[in-house]
Amino acid sequence: MLSKFDYFKPQTLDEALAYLESNPGTRIFAGGTDLMIVLRRNMEMIEHILDIKGIPELKHISYEAGKGLFIGAAVTVNEVCFSDIIREKYPALGQAADTVASYQLRNRATLVGNICNASPGADLSSPLLVYNAKVHIAGPDGERIVDIDKFFTGVKKTILQSNEIVTGVSLPDVEPEDKSVYNKQARIKGHDLGIAGVSVRITSNKEVYIAMSAVAPTPIRLTKLEEALATKDLTPETANWLSKEVRNHIRPISDVRSSAEYRLHISGILAKKGLLQLIEKGVN
Repeated sequence: MLSKFDYFKPQTLDEALAYLESNPGTRIFAGGTDLMIVLRRNMEMIEHILDIKGIPELKHISYEAGKGLFIGAAVTVNEVCFSDIIREKYPALGQAADTVASYQLRNRATLVGNICNASPGADLSSPLLVYNAKVHIAGPDGERIVDIDKFFTGVKKTILQSNEIVTGVSLPDVEPEDKSVYNKQARIKGHDLGIAGVSVRITSNKEVYIAMSAVAPTPIRLTKLEEALATKDLTPETANWLSKEVRNHIRPISDVRSSAEYRLHISGILAKKGLLQLIEKGVN
């Protein structure tokens, strides 16, 4: 049985922020895939729920050439999956969205909810990291925009304050030659967080970006590894080197899904696979 709580569904962002300010401890509801588990199991005493799905500006995906992509906080993961512009310009993000849970859950879960949950294994975090995404946050003092790599502070922790709402995520525009790929290893397809998830991107300037999930307390960009890659040609030999070097840049733990040693091993394989996939597309 669900515990009792007050439920409010505002029609404007101002109404939502006013409710947050007046009701400390309010939990924000968009997809609700994680929140409903908490409620059903009475894992927390929640007195106030704020449903943001009725706020129009949070419900869309928009793209403007030269500026980039914006994904609102109420956009579902399946909407990300079905977006032609994401498939064309930001393929790693679309591929990562495909791996999130089941089709039914993707109809409810949101991209912003996935990052706000701040699980180390959140599937959508690593592609956002390689695209230098920014998190848009509204609060009583106005909007602030934060780089995605500054958003996560620890396991299940972010910089978000209790009186703030993430309104969406933006990604800079990319050149036509820009390529990316996402690969994930999990115990089963769907319904499970990844043992490791790896996004690899090669820009039009041949810069390589690599980000991973489930291998550290937060999703991470491997900037030191990227610097080392910048000194190498993009060849299969470099991909072999990458598969061995990755373990020096991550610090996974053992848990119910995997041992730390296996995560070290599979992360190298996934990074190598991703780089080879992009090399085969002719970016070298």
